[in-house]
Amino acid sequence: MDMKNLNGKTALVTGAASGIGRETALAFARRGADIVICDIDEAGMKATADAIRTLGCEVYTHRVDVANAGEMEAFADAVHARVPAVDILMNNAGVAIAGTFLATSLEDWDWILGINTRGVVHGCHFFIPAMVKRGTGGHVINVSSAAGYTVSSVLAAYNTTKFSVLGLTEALWEELHPHGIGVTAVCPGLIDTPITRSAKLVGQMDKPEMREEMVEGYRKRGYGPDRVATNILKAVQCNRLVAPISPEAWGLYYLKRFAPGLLRWFGLKMGQSRLNN
Repeated sequence: MDMKNLNGKTALVTGAASGIGRETALAFARRGADIVICDIDEAGMKATADAIRTLGCEVYTHRVDVANAGEMEAFADAVHARVPAVDILMNNAGVAIAGTFLATSLEDWDWILGINTRGVVHGCHFFIPAMVKRGTGGHVINVSSAAGYTVSSVLAAYNTTKFSVLGLTEALWEELHPHGIGVTAVCPGLIDTPITRSAKLVGQMDKPEMREEMVEGYRKRGYGPDRVATNILKAVQCNRLVAPISPEAWGLYYLKRFAPGLLRWFGLKMGQSRLNN
Protein backbone atom coordinates (compact mmCIF):
# COMPACT_ATOMS: atom_id res chain seq x y z
CA MET A 1 0.00 0.00 0.00
CA ASP A 2 1.20 3.49 -0.88
CA MET A 3 1.50 5.19 2.51
CA LYS A 4 2.69 8.49 1.11
CA ASN A 5 -0.81 9.63 0.24
CA LEU A 6 -3.79 8.22 2.15
CA ASN A 7 -6.39 10.68 0.87
CA GLY A 8 -9.70 8.86 0.50
CA LYS A 9 -8.56 5.98 2.73
CA THR A 10 -9.92 4.99 6.13
CA ALA A 11 -7.55 3.80 8.85
CA LEU A 12 -8.78 2.16 12.05
CA VAL A 13 -6.60 1.99 15.19
CA THR A 14 -7.55 0.25 18.43
CA GLY A 15 -6.08 1.46 21.71
CA ALA A 16 -5.56 4.95 20.28
CA ALA A 17 -5.92 6.99 23.48
CA SER A 18 -2.17 7.04 24.09
CA GLY A 19 1.22 5.68 23.12
CA ILE A 20 1.81 3.90 19.83
CA GLY A 21 -1.88 3.84 18.92
CA ARG A 22 -2.29 7.59 19.33
CA GLU A 23 0.88 8.47 17.42
CA THR A 24 0.15 6.08 14.56
CA ALA A 25 -3.40 7.39 14.19
CA LEU A 26 -1.93 10.89 13.94
CA ALA A 27 0.64 9.69 11.41
CA PHE A 28 -2.12 8.21 9.23
CA ALA A 29 -4.04 11.48 9.51
CA ARG A 30 -1.01 13.50 8.42
CA ARG A 31 -0.98 11.41 5.25
CA GLY A 32 -4.61 12.35 4.60
CA ALA A 33 -6.55 9.34 5.89
CA ASP A 34 -9.91 9.49 7.61
CA ILE A 35 -9.48 7.93 11.05
CA VAL A 36 -11.50 5.53 13.18
CA ILE A 37 -10.27 5.01 16.74
CA CYS A 38 -11.42 3.12 19.80
CA ASP A 39 -10.29 2.73 23.40
CA ILE A 40 -11.70 2.31 26.91
CA ASP A 41 -9.98 5.55 27.96
CA GLU A 42 -12.56 8.05 26.74
CA ALA A 43 -10.65 11.15 27.87
CA GLY A 44 -7.48 10.04 26.12
CA MET A 45 -9.41 9.05 23.03
CA LYS A 46 -11.06 12.47 22.89
CA ALA A 47 -7.64 14.14 23.12
CA THR A 48 -6.41 12.01 20.21
CA ALA A 49 -9.53 12.84 18.19
CA ASP A 50 -9.11 16.57 18.84
CA ALA A 51 -5.50 16.39 17.65
CA ILE A 52 -6.58 14.55 14.50
CA ARG A 53 -9.24 17.16 13.71
CA THR A 54 -6.64 19.92 13.87
CA LEU A 55 -4.99 18.17 10.92
CA GLY A 56 -8.17 18.59 8.90
CA CYS A 57 -9.14 14.92 8.91
CA GLU A 58 -12.40 13.26 9.80
CA VAL A 59 -12.35 11.03 12.89
CA TYR A 60 -14.90 8.65 14.35
CA THR A 61 -14.51 7.52 17.96
CA HIS A 62 -16.09 4.67 19.86
CA ARG A 63 -15.56 3.41 23.40
CA VAL A 64 -14.78 -0.29 23.01
CA ASP A 65 -13.32 -3.05 25.15
CA VAL A 66 -11.52 -5.11 22.50
CA ALA A 67 -11.77 -8.19 24.72
CA ASN A 68 -15.56 -8.08 24.44
CA ALA A 69 -16.77 -9.72 21.23
CA GLY A 70 -20.20 -8.10 21.44
CA GLU A 71 -18.74 -4.61 21.76
CA MET A 72 -16.37 -5.23 18.88
CA GLU A 73 -19.19 -6.51 16.69
CA ALA A 74 -21.27 -3.41 17.44
CA PHE A 75 -18.24 -1.24 16.71
CA ALA A 76 -17.71 -2.96 13.36
CA ASP A 77 -21.39 -2.54 12.46
CA ALA A 78 -21.16 1.18 13.23
CA VAL A 79 -18.00 1.58 11.15
CA HIS A 80 -19.39 -0.39 8.22
CA ALA A 81 -22.49 1.78 8.23
CA ARG A 82 -20.10 4.62 7.34
CA VAL A 83 -17.74 2.85 4.93
CA PRO A 84 -17.94 -0.55 3.18
CA ALA A 85 -14.58 -1.52 4.67
CA VAL A 86 -11.55 0.08 6.27
CA ASP A 87 -8.38 0.32 4.21
CA ILE A 88 -5.98 -0.05 7.15
CA LEU A 89 -6.78 -2.11 10.23
CA MET A 90 -4.36 -1.67 13.13
CA ASN A 91 -4.92 -3.95 16.12
CA ASN A 92 -2.86 -2.11 18.70
CA ALA A 93 -4.67 -2.26 22.06
CA GLY A 94 -2.61 -4.16 24.62
CA VAL A 95 -1.69 -4.62 28.26
CA ALA A 96 1.24 -6.18 30.09
CA ILE A 97 1.95 -8.44 33.04
CA ALA A 98 5.45 -8.74 34.50
CA GLY A 99 5.97 -11.89 36.53
CA THR A 100 6.71 -15.59 36.29
CA PHE A 101 4.25 -18.27 35.25
CA LEU A 102 4.00 -19.58 38.83
CA ALA A 103 3.06 -16.12 40.08
CA THR A 104 0.39 -15.51 37.43
CA SER A 105 -3.19 -16.30 38.43
CA LEU A 106 -5.87 -17.64 36.10
CA GLU A 107 -7.64 -14.29 36.46
CA ASP A 108 -4.48 -12.59 35.22
CA TRP A 109 -4.36 -14.99 32.27
CA ASP A 110 -7.99 -14.28 31.39
CA TRP A 111 -7.30 -10.54 31.46
CA ILE A 112 -4.18 -10.47 29.30
CA LEU A 113 -5.35 -13.12 26.84
CA GLY A 114 -8.66 -11.32 26.45
CA ILE A 115 -7.04 -8.05 25.42
CA ASN A 116 -3.76 -9.00 23.77
CA THR A 117 -4.82 -12.15 21.94
CA ARG A 118 -8.59 -12.19 21.65
CA GLY A 119 -8.61 -8.43 21.07
CA VAL A 120 -6.53 -8.94 17.94
CA VAL A 121 -8.67 -11.92 16.91
CA HIS A 122 -11.82 -9.83 17.37
CA GLY A 123 -10.41 -6.99 15.28
CA CYS A 124 -9.49 -9.37 12.49
CA HIS A 125 -12.76 -11.33 12.72
CA PHE A 126 -15.04 -8.32 12.50
CA PHE A 127 -13.14 -6.16 10.00
CA ILE A 128 -11.14 -8.35 7.62
CA PRO A 129 -14.12 -10.07 5.94
CA ALA A 130 -15.42 -6.70 4.74
CA MET A 131 -11.97 -5.87 3.35
CA VAL A 132 -11.93 -9.16 1.45
CA LYS A 133 -15.49 -8.69 0.18
CA ARG A 134 -14.75 -5.18 -1.10
CA GLY A 135 -11.92 -6.61 -3.19
CA THR A 136 -9.66 -3.57 -3.38
CA GLY A 137 -6.87 -4.63 -1.04
CA GLY A 138 -5.74 -2.92 2.13
CA HIS A 139 -3.41 -3.63 5.00
CA VAL A 140 -3.67 -5.27 8.43
CA ILE A 141 -1.23 -4.24 11.16
CA ASN A 142 -1.06 -6.33 14.33
CA VAL A 143 1.10 -5.00 17.15
CA SER A 144 3.15 -7.83 18.59
CA SER A 145 6.47 -7.16 20.33
CA ALA A 146 10.10 -8.13 20.45
CA ALA A 147 8.63 -10.33 23.22
CA GLY A 148 6.78 -12.05 20.38
CA TYR A 149 9.97 -13.82 19.30
CA THR A 150 12.18 -13.66 22.42
CA VAL A 151 11.27 -14.84 25.90
CA SER A 152 11.84 -13.89 29.51
CA SER A 153 10.87 -15.92 32.56
CA VAL A 154 9.39 -12.76 34.06
CA LEU A 155 7.19 -12.11 31.03
CA ALA A 156 5.52 -15.51 30.74
CA ALA A 157 1.98 -14.30 30.09
CA TYR A 158 3.04 -11.34 27.96
CA ASN A 159 5.31 -13.57 25.86
CA THR A 160 2.43 -15.99 25.30
CA THR A 161 0.11 -13.30 23.97
CA LYS A 162 2.68 -11.62 21.77
CA PHE A 163 3.89 -14.93 20.30
CA SER A 164 0.24 -15.67 19.46
CA VAL A 165 -0.16 -12.33 17.70
CA LEU A 166 2.95 -12.95 15.62
CA GLY A 167 1.77 -16.45 14.71
CA LEU A 168 -1.68 -15.25 13.73
CA THR A 169 -0.16 -12.49 11.62
CA GLU A 170 2.04 -14.90 9.70
CA ALA A 171 -0.96 -17.15 9.01
CA LEU A 172 -3.04 -14.17 7.87
CA TRP A 173 -0.28 -13.05 5.53
CA GLU A 174 -0.54 -16.33 3.67
CA GLU A 175 -4.36 -16.33 3.62
CA LEU A 176 -4.84 -12.70 2.62
CA HIS A 177 -2.06 -12.47 0.03
CA PRO A 178 -4.33 -13.67 -2.83
CA HIS A 179 -6.77 -10.91 -1.90
CA GLY A 180 -4.15 -8.18 -2.24
CA ILE A 181 -4.27 -7.40 1.49
CA GLY A 182 -0.89 -6.91 3.15
CA VAL A 183 -0.24 -8.00 6.72
CA THR A 184 2.44 -6.76 9.12
CA ALA A 185 3.38 -7.76 12.66
CA VAL A 186 4.92 -4.76 14.40
CA CYS A 187 7.52 -5.61 17.06
CA PRO A 188 8.48 -2.30 18.69
CA GLY A 189 11.04 -3.11 21.43
CA LEU A 190 11.78 -0.87 24.43
CA ILE A 191 9.42 2.05 23.84
CA ASP A 192 8.59 4.74 26.36
CA THR A 193 4.79 4.52 26.54
CA PRO A 194 2.21 4.51 29.38
CA ILE A 195 2.26 0.69 29.42
CA THR A 196 5.29 0.83 31.73
CA ARG A 197 3.13 2.59 34.32
CA SER A 198 0.00 0.50 33.81
CA ALA A 199 1.58 -2.96 33.54
CA LYS A 200 0.47 -5.39 36.23
CA LEU A 201 3.34 -6.68 38.38
CA VAL A 202 2.92 -10.06 40.09
CA GLY A 203 4.97 -12.23 42.43
CA GLN A 204 8.52 -11.09 43.07
CA MET A 205 8.12 -8.39 40.45
CA ASP A 206 5.39 -6.70 42.48
CA LYS A 207 7.60 -4.17 44.22
CA PRO A 208 7.59 -0.36 43.98
CA GLU A 209 11.28 -0.34 43.12
CA MET A 210 10.64 -2.69 40.17
CA ARG A 211 8.03 -0.30 38.80
CA GLU A 212 10.34 2.66 39.25
CA GLU A 213 13.21 0.82 37.58
CA MET A 214 11.04 -0.14 34.60
CA VAL A 215 9.56 3.32 34.09
CA GLU A 216 12.91 5.05 34.49
CA GLY A 217 14.71 2.58 32.23
CA TYR A 218 12.26 3.08 29.39
CA ARG A 219 12.31 6.84 29.92
CA LYS A 220 16.09 6.93 29.71
CA ARG A 221 16.01 4.73 26.60
CA GLY A 222 14.25 7.68 25.00
CA TYR A 223 12.61 5.88 22.09
CA GLY A 224 9.16 7.42 21.83
CA PRO A 225 5.96 6.18 20.18
CA ASP A 226 6.19 8.89 17.52
CA ARG A 227 9.32 7.20 16.16
CA VAL A 228 7.49 3.87 16.19
CA ALA A 229 4.66 5.39 14.16
CA THR A 230 7.09 6.69 11.55
CA ASN A 231 8.64 3.25 11.19
CA ILE A 232 5.25 1.53 11.03
CA LEU A 233 4.42 3.59 7.96
CA LYS A 234 7.74 2.59 6.42
CA ALA A 235 7.13 -1.10 7.20
CA VAL A 236 3.70 -1.01 5.57
CA GLN A 237 5.08 0.86 2.56
CA CYS A 238 7.64 -1.95 2.16
CA ASN A 239 4.99 -4.61 2.87
CA ARG A 240 7.11 -6.19 5.61
CA LEU A 241 5.62 -9.24 7.30
CA VAL A 242 7.64 -8.90 10.54
CA ALA A 243 8.71 -5.38 11.44
CA PRO A 244 11.09 -4.95 14.38
CA ILE A 245 11.26 -1.25 15.15
CA SER A 246 13.93 -0.16 17.65
CA PRO A 247 17.59 -1.19 17.34
CA GLU A 248 17.29 -3.66 20.23
CA ALA A 249 14.23 -5.24 18.61
CA TRP A 250 16.28 -5.77 15.43
CA GLY A 251 19.20 -7.14 17.47
CA LEU A 252 17.00 -9.66 19.26
CA TYR A 253 15.36 -10.61 15.96
CA TYR A 254 18.68 -11.54 14.40
CA LEU A 255 19.91 -13.28 17.55
CA LYS A 256 16.75 -15.40 17.53
CA ARG A 257 17.41 -16.36 13.91
CA PHE A 258 21.16 -16.91 13.94
CA ALA A 259 22.21 -17.50 17.57
CA PRO A 260 19.22 -18.87 19.50
CA GLY A 261 21.45 -20.64 22.04
CA LEU A 262 23.20 -17.38 22.94
CA LEU A 263 19.85 -15.66 23.25
CA ARG A 264 18.55 -18.35 25.63
CA TRP A 265 21.67 -18.04 27.77
CA PHE A 266 21.31 -14.27 27.91
CA GLY A 267 17.63 -14.56 28.81
CA LEU A 268 18.39 -17.05 31.58
CA LYS A 269 20.92 -14.71 33.15
CA MET A 270 18.63 -11.71 32.89
CA GLY A 271 15.69 -13.60 34.40
CA GLN A 272 17.77 -14.85 37.33
CA SER A 273 19.08 -11.34 37.92
CA ARG A 274 15.55 -9.92 38.02
CA LEU A 275 14.28 -12.52 40.47
CA ASN A 276 17.29 -12.22 42.75
CA ASN A 277 16.95 -8.45 43.20
